[in-house]
Amino acid sequence: MLVAKPAMDPRPVQDPFNQENRPRKRSNILLRIDSWIDSTIWNAGFRVGEIWEEITIFFRRFRTRGVWKAVFEVAGEGMNAGTAGFVLLLALALPAFEETAGNWQARDDFAVTFLDRYGNEIGHRGIIHEDSAPVDQLPDHFIKAVLATEDRRFFDHFGIDFLGLARAMTENVKANSVVQGGSTITQQLAKNLFLTNERTIERKVKEAFLAFWLEANLSKKEILRLYLDRAYMGGGTFGAAAAAQFYFGKDITEVSIAEAAMLAGLFKAPARYAPHINLPAARARANEVLSNLVQGDLMTEGQVIGARRNPASVIDRGDRDAPDYFLDWAFDEVKRIAGGFAQHSLIVRTTLDPGMQEAADAAVETTLRQYGDRYRASQAALVLIENGGAVRAMVGGRDYGESQFNRASRALRQPGSSFKIYTYSLAMEKGMTPDSPIVDAPIRWGNWAPGNYSGGYSGRVDIKTALARSINTIPVRLAKERLGEDAIGQIMEMTKKFGVETPIRRDVTIPIGTSEVTVLDQATAYAVFPAGGYQSRRHGIAQIMNYNGDVLYDFSRDEPAPERVLTETAAAYMNQMLTRVPYVGTARRAAVDGVLTAGKTGTTQAYRDAWFCGYTGNFAAAVWFGNDDYTSSNRMTGGSLPAMTFKRVMDYAHQGIELRAIPGVDNPLPEPRATPLVASASTDADGNALPQRQRTRSLNRETTDVLRGLMDKLNSAKPLGEAERLAAVEASLQPGVATAEQ
Repeated sequence: MLVAKPAMDPRPVQDPFNQENRPRKRSNILLRIDSWIDSTIWNAGFRVGEIWEEITIFFRRFRTRGVWKAVFEVAGEGMNAGTAGFVLLLALALPAFEETAGNWQARDDFAVTFLDRYGNEIGHRGIIHEDSAPVDQLPDHFIKAVLATEDRRFFDHFGIDFLGLARAMTENVKANSVVQGGSTITQQLAKNLFLTNERTIERKVKEAFLAFWLEANLSKKEILRLYLDRAYMGGGTFGAAAAAQFYFGKDITEVSIAEAAMLAGLFKAPARYAPHINLPAARARANEVLSNLVQGDLMTEGQVIGARRNPASVIDRGDRDAPDYFLDWAFDEVKRIAGGFAQHSLIVRTTLDPGMQEAADAAVETTLRQYGDRYRASQAALVLIENGGAVRAMVGGRDYGESQFNRASRALRQPGSSFKIYTYSLAMEKGMTPDSPIVDAPIRWGNWAPGNYSGGYSGRVDIKTALARSINTIPVRLAKERLGEDAIGQIMEMTKKFGVETPIRRDVTIPIGTSEVTVLDQATAYAVFPAGGYQSRRHGIAQIMNYNGDVLYDFSRDEPAPERVLTETAAAYMNQMLTRVPYVGTARRAAVDGVLTAGKTGTTQAYRDAWFCGYTGNFAAAVWFGNDDYTSSNRMTGGSLPAMTFKRVMDYAHQGIELRAIPGVDNPLPEPRATPLVASASTDADGNALPQRQRTRSLNRETTDVLRGLMDKLNSAKPLGEAERLAAVEASLQPGVATAEQ
């Protein structure tokens, strides 16, 4: 049987599992996705266009013309400028608000009585807030006197009195001088709490923002109480309550109108109007305060007439000056050391030597009076450190009453060539010697090419000559060519080892002293050399005790032993080179009579800063002269006023003491050249003999020798047995018989 076969379909059979069809399907899917994306984007764009057109049509109703258009244009630009100004104000405010970090109200919750190195009381710092009188308990006439003089609109403004500021500016323009101040009580409190007296734009900006911050966080009474408690009132006193006790011997709640006026007059210039220093000036100032009370409609003339006729009298305190700059720094040290102590009412024995402090103050003031106008220098700072690290004297400025800003511990100034010791010390550590040759020639480091003070170059010299003559190209050449990789980083690390606490700026110019440091930093560093290369361990606190007599801190007991900063060889080389500077170098006026002296001068660009940092075997000191506003002096160098002041202080400090040798120096006193470049060390710049301040002795030389001899005998004596002691007692009881021990 035959079966018919179905006709064959000419089309190929579609195999669903055929691998060739898969790419085609995938491409179709991708095309669909692409089409959907394109259409969606187009539709969205079209819709946005429609919406924008609708918005444009809507706002056409508000289109302005003529004067109104100009008004709205100005308003729009004002909003833009306001937004930019707000961002700028925020950027300026952030640094100010950083000052308020932490428990700022408890920063001064210490009550500290300070003693000098001999145990004599020299001052107080800190406030016990529980013992200060509330504002409500203060005499009404005292509050009115303060407000009438310092801030009449205190209860009306919000930190800054723009009306008062405009009035003060007007009066100052009329008088062609500063006769009125525009700072409010809140601004002055902000400065006292968080800032310094440094006259900079940055400080004024911070002060303004902090004034607003205080007004937002404290009530007016709290601001007034803090201001009255923390303002400096002269005589080493802080706060109105302490001033009332110091000047009148009575509680602040009991002061009369005349006494209140005298106290209120101290806020402006406590040093100038302190009644124990200048009673006529204080009474004249008090009379001005009484006039302010009448002019401000706070009191009548009849109410103040009695105070005018019977001005306040004060307790006779003599002319005692407290070492306030030192006490401020020591108080910060106490808070750092005793911050974790349970007790904050403390007695602190400091390292201050009153005689040396008085000599340092007198040396600075005498030099400024004699030569300040000639050299156009108005300020100075000095730190004296004894071998071992004890700070014996600190001068933070010319007048603490005029400015409490401590230029010794807080002012950052360029040290000039006095900074070169770190580069040279590093070179000695790397194996160089004072006799190593080096070339004084033009040198360039990147885009910077240093020049010498003389303007010329000396060619081939040795290291000791380069240091003595303060050649600028040599430390730069050492850093670039001789000190190895990352020489700038090595110099920065060396400053830290020497005890410099100020961060050093990384820059190729630092070998010649362009990075700012403090006077305290430089004194600390130079004290390494008489210590033979060991850390100087600078300190101002010897002991901290509570009122029960318990020793809570003792420097010799609680601080680690000094570590070596320089090798013995490197320290000896540095001492050998630095001892030449006062005799054959740039510091001829610094050489102390009969005492081997070493050191280095420093003078910065445009004569803005003049330094001398030096030492003997017993003491190290750093001296700075300049101006607070960074204006140039009249060609003042480190070898002039700073060197002369150093010599005056050291002449006093070395009287009646045992002289110590400078390690590594064999020749006790290098011979100067036949023709000195400047006046003799015992004369001033005009060749006149300098008056030598005599150091007060506690004991005369003969008594000191006798006591030392007795001490040596007691230390070397053999202890007596019981029988020998009885025999000695019996012999002493017999008339006419004396033992050898008697």
